Amino acid sequence: MLDTPRWIVPLSFRAQVVERSPAASSANDSAREPEKAAPPVLVPIRSIGPGHRDRIAAHLLALDPQDRYLRFGYAANDEQIRRYVDGLDFERDELFGIFNRKLELIAMAHLAFSLDPQFKSCAEFGVSVARSARGRGYGGRLFERAVVHARNEGVNMLFIHALSENTAMLRIARRAGATIERDGSESEAHLRLPPADFDSRVTALVNEQVALTDYHFKAQAKQFWGLLSVLQDIRRGVRDARERARG
Repeated sequence: MLDTPRWIVPLSFRAQVVERSPAASSANDSAREPEKAAPPVLVPIRSIGPGHRDRIAAHLLALDPQDRYLRFGYAANDEQIRRYVDGLDFERDELFGIFNRKLELIAMAHLAFSLDPQFKSCAEFGVSVARSARGRGYGGRLFERAVVHARNEGVNMLFIHALSENTAMLRIARRAGATIERDGSESEAHLRLPPADFDSRVTALVNEQVALTDYHFKAQAKQFWGLLSVLQDIRRGVRDARERARG
């Protein structure tokens, strides 16, 4: 459950992360054209539901002790993580995931809505990224995806509760324009969200459709390579049998 907000500060949302293309080399600097912002790389992020509990558990259990400490705020053991996964309420909350080609969950976000009707317009954001997938901006992209969904669900205040040493999470919040307060070893960020509009609703629909299409392609590719591996094993067995028969 979310605590009672201690501050209500209107903030503008600035969650876009722009990557700039390198300037073209030129002997004459004055003749160089101004750098143009390159479009952000599309990262397929899909909603995940009860059917993905096993993948969620595998992702979280693969986190090392330090990463578990940063994600949950305490040194969560395997049993505590399994209880967390078993207790996920997919009807109330929303979870988002990024999958690799093997359909392994390599990054996920949990958007938890307040249990208190008095603060039903509040939600809390948590994220984790596999160590092998760090440095690609997945945490920030998951945050942007969660913000769009939160706006469309009528949330106007998003909270992030994190350890002060979790600099990656706090940096994401700060870039979005969140206000951050530190209390000893813990920090809390809050971000005022604008109301939903046509763009936010269309963005959510397009992002989900792109992510579902990407997931289905990866599933088909995995199935194809699995079938190919079986056929190769059969051919290898037939060849070995023939060689033994000749011997």
